[in-house]
Amino acid sequence: MDRNSNSYTFLFAIIMVVVIASILAFLATALKPMQDANVRNEKMQNILSTIGVKVDRDHAEADYKKYIKEYSLKKDGSIDKEVKAFNIDLKKEIKKDPEVQRYPIYIAEKDGKKYYIVPLFGKGLWDDIWGYIALQGDRNTIVGAVFDHKGETPGLGAEIATDVFQNQFIGKQILKEPNGDYTTNNFVSVKTVKGGAPMGDKHGVDGISGGTITSDKLSEMVAERLEHYLPYFKQY
Repeated sequence: MDRNSNSYTFLFAIIMVVVIASILAFLATALKPMQDANVRNEKMQNILSTIGVKVDRDHAEADYKKYIKEYSLKKDGSIDKEVKAFNIDLKKEIKKDPEVQRYPIYIAEKDGKKYYIVPLFGKGLWDDIWGYIALQGDRNTIVGAVFDHKGETPGLGAEIATDVFQNQFIGKQILKEPNGDYTTNNFVSVKTVKGGAPMGDKHGVDGISGGTITSDKLSEMVAERLEHYLPYFKQY
């Protein structure tokens, strides 16, 4: 075949595309178990970090098994033993009717104290946002929070993933009156406040300057997810 002909050029291009596509497909398949393991370990890292356990990805599973027990809850707060909490994909789950959703909860035992960790998922300004909030044994006071995002604006909404923002949640409370009354009327969640939360506000944190919409969306996510756990907190 004439190497200077159009036919040769087209054939060569087709062969190269097929070869490269095959190589990429092989690499994607070969690396998928490793990628899945990294995602799994990072999830464990995030859950552990809400209770102050800092661990690298390679040791996350060992510490997770040491500290964490997981449960899947029904809407009424009862436990569904047939569904593995860790495997629940919240992005898909929140699209279901609340009555049939399953609500994963992670319960930690550390230094003789019990903590309740609730996973979060919602929509930010541009794309998905998610995270975890850990409550003390009183099921009211926050001891840790972790948030992340897929596409919020760098320097603005993306600040939800920083320690400076997340640390504000420590010590905040989700109930108006900390008397164990887990009713909708007593549930106030924790909200971001544009311009800054007043000193001593137990239910407010400073919103992100220039990231008002992301801040508001995060507040909505936290309130929407936590409210589903009130029936469980009331029972346990």
